[in-house]
Amino acid sequence: MTKEHIKLIAKNKKARHDYFIEDKFEAGIQLLGTEVKSMRLGKVNLKESYVKIRNGEVYIYQMHIGAYPFAYYENHEPKRTRKLLLHKYEIKKLFGKINEKGAALIPLEAYFKDGKVKIEIAVAKGKKKYDKREAIKSRDQKRDMERSHYVSNKMGAKWLRRG
Repeated sequence: MTKEHIKLIAKNKKARHDYFIEDKFEAGIQLLGTEVKSMRLGKVNLKESYVKIRNGEVYIYQMHIGAYPFAYYENHEPKRTRKLLLHKYEIKKLFGKINEKGAALIPLEAYFKDGKVKIEIAVAKGKKKYDKREAIKSRDQKRDMERSHYVSNKMGAKWLRRG
């Protein structure tokens, strides 16, 4: 049994706040040498990036990979369109899911898996403003409950020691 080695490069934190995640896919990505080296340095931003299917192929747009500082003249363009590598049946499945109203393809995270760069993309539906407020409210309530539980446990432990 082999254990996969995964090293996270970048995460799209805004995606889970702005979208309901319905289905996830892992895709390879077609990169240049300087892009891979730059990714090893962690110079990646997924914040404004999005995924589209064009002519039966999947592409990622607006993914920023910073310039590799040690490249002389063969450096890459930071926000160029890059091809994602998926199986045909996965592309057909994605195409069927994004034809639903309000569905979009967004990248969630980029990581190295056994030395190869992978992108986790998701079929997602946009949240309304009230959904976002509700999520923030429930997260704050959960945090407050955990804090009060921690304080009460700490206080209880002090009272037990004194008594």
